[in-house]
Amino acid sequence: MTRPLPLRDVRVIELGQLLAGPFCGQLLGDFGAEVIKVEDPTKGDPMRQWGREKPHGRSLWWPVVARNKKSVTCDLRTADGQRLVRQLVGRADVLLENFRPGTLERWGLAPEQLWEINPRLVVTRVTGYGQTGPYAARAGFGSIGEAMGGIRYVTGSADQPPSRAGISLGDSLAAMHAALGTLVALHERNNSNKGQVVDAAIYESVLGLMESMLSEWQQAGYQRERTGPVLPNVAPSNVYPTRDGDSVLIAANQDSVFGRLAAVMERPELRDHPHYATHGARGEYMAELDALIAEWTARYDTEDLLARLHEAGVPAGRIYQAKDMFDDPHFAARDAIVTVPDEALGPIAMQNVFPKLSASPGSVRRTGPALGEHNDEIYRGLLGLSDEEFDRLTRAGTI
Repeated sequence: MTRPLPLRDVRVIELGQLLAGPFCGQLLGDFGAEVIKVEDPTKGDPMRQWGREKPHGRSLWWPVVARNKKSVTCDLRTADGQRLVRQLVGRADVLLENFRPGTLERWGLAPEQLWEINPRLVVTRVTGYGQTGPYAARAGFGSIGEAMGGIRYVTGSADQPPSRAGISLGDSLAAMHAALGTLVALHERNNSNKGQVVDAAIYESVLGLMESMLSEWQQAGYQRERTGPVLPNVAPSNVYPTRDGDSVLIAANQDSVFGRLAAVMERPELRDHPHYATHGARGEYMAELDALIAEWTARYDTEDLLARLHEAGVPAGRIYQAKDMFDDPHFAARDAIVTVPDEALGPIAMQNVFPKLSASPGSVRRTGPALGEHNDEIYRGLLGLSDEEFDRLTRAGTI
């Protein structure tokens, strides 16, 4: 029996494009929200064209970020298009957008105006710098938010310029904070019966990830620097070579875990050695300790080494690529990868819904829709437009 989805009673109008706003919509849709994605009638969301690999001329990014959504077309720059959004808002719980601050206001869709239609509406706004402050009006992509929020400076090797992760980290973090804020606002609405604005800034979402970086500078004048694969004063936690040319990551920086590592290395004396007996000492002598561990790991093939470490209770693992994930039995046992039918691409694999809920889990029901696929369902069905009005708006290029 199919279990009901937890957000099945939430309707989201998604006006954003590219990644930060739409990924928030994806997260809500994964758990059952009805996400109605409003797209430009001529081009749609640019994500429909993004991505390096394009089998059959189709983006492989779009089926994932637009999964579980419905697509309608609407020219938001026209009076008729703005009127349609107001009608949708009257039947919605959330309006999600990631335009520059002031854009909704220019279109006559400011939160205050929308609350006149629907006082319970949650307006989730995702931008580079937030809705207020001296930088609010600036263009703000995820990469700039990563730089301003601090993570770019500490990413990479010390002898190289700041690097980036191979994913759109800033956009995704902002989307996750926006989704959290949306759920909090919906919960609060149960008490107040009123909507509110959720203001998610990319740079702040990155900043929120930065652990004790600010406190370290304010209290001790300490600036974290790029340190490659390790964290300063946290050891051992590094990538080590194996005999068959691979490598493994071993994280044994806790005292008790380091004791288990010393035992499996058949070097129990290391546990009480003054250079390695405490967390602080191991951090101070990190290079020396890493050299000892690397000399030991290089004696074993990868799978043999991992078996020894796992049996001893030492956290360790290979650094996975996509191909490794498809072959891993743990991924398979937890359904971490799901295959979804797509009309153009056939069965397409993608990550499943996380986190897993025991009683009301989310699910991937469909891939990203065709442009305007749900115009009839939403405009004629939900809004009740007459055939004459629907045809007029289509001829005018509004939808």
